[in-house]
Amino acid sequence: QVQLVESGGGLAQPGGSLRLSCAASGFTLENYNIGWFRQAPGKEREGVSCISSSDGSTYYADSVKNRFTISRDNAKNTVYLQMNSLKPEDTAVYYCARTLRCPPNLIIGSWGQGIQVTVSS
Repeated sequence: QVQLVESGGGLAQPGGSLRLSCAASGFTLENYNIGWFRQAPGKEREGVSCISSSDGSTYYADSVKNRFTISRDNAKNTVYLQMNSLKPEDTAVYYCARTLRCPPNLIIGSWGQGIQVTVSS
């Protein structure tokens, strides 16, 4: 069964850090572009980062550039999103998904449950 499961979210203070994990099962993650998306209350879902299957190149939305880092551990079949210097506007439900391309847009398969990230003092 093809599945991606997000973990690592929670509550962080402004300026703090969190690391999200996206664990894959049922397929080999390095063979796909993997994107991180987020959806804040009342807003559309947006792609924030992506790592390419072909060469490992990365993409970041302007809103997270120089603060977030995406990486991939092929041995663990997991993609990570290290989030530093968090801001209240980073508060959202975060999702990972296989994407057709980077920058992330259309996904392959369906959305998972996502993981809540809340940045608040």
